[in-house]
Amino acid sequence: MTRIMALVLGCLVWASTAQAAEPFTIADIRVEGLQRISEGTIFNYLPIDPGDTLTASNTRSAIRELYATGFFQDISFRRDGNILVIDVRERPAIASITLSGNKAIKEEELRRVLFDVGLSEGEVYDQQVLDRLQQEMVKQYFSQGRYAVSVDTRVTELERNRVLIAIVIDEGKVAQIKHINIVGNTVFTDEEITEGFDSAIAPFWKFWTKEDQYSREKLSGDVEILRSYYLDRGYVDFNVESTQVSISPDKRDIYITANIVEGDVYSVEDVQITGDMVIDAGTLERLIVIDSGQIFSRRQIEQSVDNITSVLSNIGYAFANVNPITDVDRDNRLVSINFYVDPGKRVYVRRIQFVGNSKSKDEVLRREMRQFEGAWFSQAAIDRSRVRMQRLAYFETVEVETPAVPGTDDQVDVIITVQERPAGSFTVGLGYSQVQNLIASLSIEQDNFLGSGKRLGLGISHSSILSSVNISYDNPYWTEDGVSRGFYARFQEFDQAAANISAFTSSEWALGGTVGIPVTEIDYLRTNLGYRSSDLNIGTPDCLEFDDDGTTCLEVGLVPTPNEPLSHSLDFNGDGVLSPDEREFNTWDWAVSWTRDSRNHFLNPSRGSAQSLTLSTSLPGSTREYYKLVYRGAKYFPVWRGLVFAVKGNLGYGDAYDSYDEESMAEGVDPVIVPGQEGRCDPTDVIGLDTGLPFYEHFYSGGVRDLRGYDDNTLGPKDPFCRSVGGDFKVGAGVELAFPFAIAGQSGTRLALFVDTGYVYENLDAFDADKLRGSAGISVTWEAPIGPIVISYAFPFNDRPGDRTEDLQFSFGTTF
Repeated sequence: MTRIMALVLGCLVWASTAQAAEPFTIADIRVEGLQRISEGTIFNYLPIDPGDTLTASNTRSAIRELYATGFFQDISFRRDGNILVIDVRERPAIASITLSGNKAIKEEELRRVLFDVGLSEGEVYDQQVLDRLQQEMVKQYFSQGRYAVSVDTRVTELERNRVLIAIVIDEGKVAQIKHINIVGNTVFTDEEITEGFDSAIAPFWKFWTKEDQYSREKLSGDVEILRSYYLDRGYVDFNVESTQVSISPDKRDIYITANIVEGDVYSVEDVQITGDMVIDAGTLERLIVIDSGQIFSRRQIEQSVDNITSVLSNIGYAFANVNPITDVDRDNRLVSINFYVDPGKRVYVRRIQFVGNSKSKDEVLRREMRQFEGAWFSQAAIDRSRVRMQRLAYFETVEVETPAVPGTDDQVDVIITVQERPAGSFTVGLGYSQVQNLIASLSIEQDNFLGSGKRLGLGISHSSILSSVNISYDNPYWTEDGVSRGFYARFQEFDQAAANISAFTSSEWALGGTVGIPVTEIDYLRTNLGYRSSDLNIGTPDCLEFDDDGTTCLEVGLVPTPNEPLSHSLDFNGDGVLSPDEREFNTWDWAVSWTRDSRNHFLNPSRGSAQSLTLSTSLPGSTREYYKLVYRGAKYFPVWRGLVFAVKGNLGYGDAYDSYDEESMAEGVDPVIVPGQEGRCDPTDVIGLDTGLPFYEHFYSGGVRDLRGYDDNTLGPKDPFCRSVGGDFKVGAGVELAFPFAIAGQSGTRLALFVDTGYVYENLDAFDADKLRGSAGISVTWEAPIGPIVISYAFPFNDRPGDRTEDLQFSFGTTF
């Protein structure tokens, strides 16, 4: 092709110079045929000027220079007297470039490919560049395993020497792996070897996976996984001799064959550590996890290197290099290992820079840093800083870079790049839950008020169960040491019967303040003091006083409802009337809580744990004096490829410490199910009188966010009408196997298999493991823009006759 182009160019040069074969002195130069290109551009590239003598040699040179610009399709020289006339025909300009048919690769990425090859609107059209673009696009799709891709380029001529380029793409299907064959393995089976491969033959039920989609990058990674598999088991001489990939005629099926030589198993003869020991050699030796006499393992060698490097990086040696040098004795199948330590210079941090925090102030991020400017570099402090930022609710991602300072070998900068998430919301909307039904809400909430990290909220909500107004404020860094301070105020009206709880309503207003104190990096103490005023509307209206004739009621009041233990328990003086004093409660609330949170992410953790222990009590002088102790815990274990196993548990216990029960003259009801309600609950759950923890502070069990598969708040003690009354002691536990995925580009979504168990009891003495309920199923939790959406499908087990079970449960929207 190159020779043909040279021949054509030579003919053009010969033809165009024929008329100017006789040398002459150029008096002037005139260019004809220009449309977009200016004469100045021509003269800038032209190697001859007026006054020069035009010869055949410099004519050929000039034409080559002008052709090299790429602006022209045709160039010829002619003589008009002593004037040199240059006739040109310009290449057409690209008016526009359209892309169609691309879905797997975004248009922005393809536009970058266009730019890289030099094809863009306004540029000169060149068919060779267009051909190169076509080849590059095919390569892009081949890298995704789309071998049936078709890229068609169509050029349409327009007026004024312009062209329209249309690139039509038929992406085709991703080629799927149909068979992986390992040739030469005698010790391990194909299934054992390929278990960790990124490329795999997916079973039909894993319709969402992409592991059966072939790509060259995945194959290269799998070859390295294959090599590691054998080297981790002592096969020092293992080798992958070749890999073959064949494709079906329709370019839809991929067949992979790897030819290997296993070799023999080697053992470790000797392990030593040498080099510059900046810390005690014995300390470094304890970090080596491979020892003489063991089977050789590259994984253990790499782990040893990582251990030593991590320790050195935590005391300032950011560029420490640990080189494992192996001496292989093939005759005896032994390997000696020498870990050579080169710590390099001790490094300190020159500057910490934050990028991407357009809303959050630098101080909000800087106060989470455990690595400081001017201090020795510590990888552990940097890692801890990143985790602390990831646990903040207003950052989507946190990335850390530690580039060396140019011109130095003992300084680095720490660059923190964050992607902010919306931390505030103004919501006027509707939600729905199976318990509260329609929820109308208005809320203004800002977790990062004015970029300061302070939380401010105002919420108004109304549903069939709860109507509330809330105002809250929290400053997580009231002091520089991380002591937090907050305030809250609320008013709410709660219909207990609509929430599957024994029939009564309550109205309540409360206000208070909180203070939190960090104890360690992961431990936190919080205490709050508040005042609460509650009014219970419970009992049955009845006439308390008639006139002398006994026909006109002079006073109406509330009396204990027949067969209803909660209202009877409020009849303190035993007069059969529930006076306002017996139904009004003024409470001084005090609580102290301890939390330990080592999760690596606040929304979708994959490792770490979260625990809390809270003691809340009403202080002496309150209408009722009681306490509640609640423990909640969750532990997360990374399993494999994003799978996370979690163990969760919660315990709650409460009791009164006043003399209310001893002094009360209230009489209970017969703890027997009333006629017409038989079969709706377990007779052994029915109570006759509430004692201990006041019933309006009881624990409840069941629901989509508690014990899935059972209707909200329906488990545990009942009144004779089989309505839940809650209890003083609650137990719950569960396990989950979850993996995160994205919906509509949003993070914070989990699909999980779960097993739940739990129950609530009248008191601690009533605990009976046989009464524990359970369920198993699948759930989806999506942190959607409108609020959290929770959907679960559960199969209850160990349920009893009368239990209100629900297989499908959901809740969406949010109340403030």
